[in-house]
Amino acid sequence: MYKILSAELLAEKTYRMVVEAPNVAHACEPGQFLIVRAEEESERIALTICDYDRDKDTVTIVFQTIGESSYKIAEKKAGDFFADVVGPLGNPAEYITEPLEEVQKRHYLLVGGGLGTAPVYPQAKWLKEHGVDVDVIIGTKTHDTLIMEQDMIDAVGEDHVFVTTDDGSYKRSGMVTAVIEDLVKNEGRHYDRCVSIGPMIMMKFCVKMTKELGIPTIVSMNPIMVDGTGMCGACRLIVGDEVKFACVDGPEFDGFKVDFDQAMKRMKLYKTEEGRRMLKYEESKQGKNCGCKG
Repeated sequence: MYKILSAELLAEKTYRMVVEAPNVAHACEPGQFLIVRAEEESERIALTICDYDRDKDTVTIVFQTIGESSYKIAEKKAGDFFADVVGPLGNPAEYITEPLEEVQKRHYLLVGGGLGTAPVYPQAKWLKEHGVDVDVIIGTKTHDTLIMEQDMIDAVGEDHVFVTTDDGSYKRSGMVTAVIEDLVKNEGRHYDRCVSIGPMIMMKFCVKMTKELGIPTIVSMNPIMVDGTGMCGACRLIVGDEVKFACVDGPEFDGFKVDFDQAMKRMKLYKTEEGRRMLKYEESKQGKNCGCKG
């Protein structure tokens, strides 16, 4: 059992919980995710890691209530317990395994869209703590749905955080792509790497913009993960000319190589029973399975 130390509502249907999970806290790195089960009989939910504290043996998750399983998680209060918290799963951000002196030569741009702001946070925090220059863009629909602005400011500094709202209700107005273009073309900022995490459509157009600007970009494909172990096949995607699974090969990939249209179509189909049967049928014709190991 894993004790919930704190639980709070960040925005409508968006929650943050700090959970006591020593094994995960001492092993996880930015970019990875974990599996949570509210109760013994509950569905497994893949959630990205928002933060971790190795001294306190805790990990932090941020999630939105969408279906029954996420609502069951949201109903938990401080002092309650999760049946399972398993992880870390997936691969850490690529710079974690690179020589630090090389990473420190770069200027990073991190782009978080909506709930994607949460997994961007540990990356921003890690980079800043390791002496790497980093700017952060937070994009959200409206001021009411904005999360973790102050956390991000505390991590990298107020002058390095740029908030934009689709409806113009707070700070800048418009999409994250407009902010990227403005920072580079009008403010003269240079970026050697971009990391974009958020809704699929946001990442698709973010990559389109950064490609035009010549900024190599990493995207996190955690939005299409379901089972988190490579067995369900939901997160199958094409990266370059290779078939990958977001949960076991990622979740981060070279954004210039990801086939977003194929991934979004697959994600939409997988949400229905008929769609899952269609995907299985199509893959059997191609001589491929759905990702199952058995």
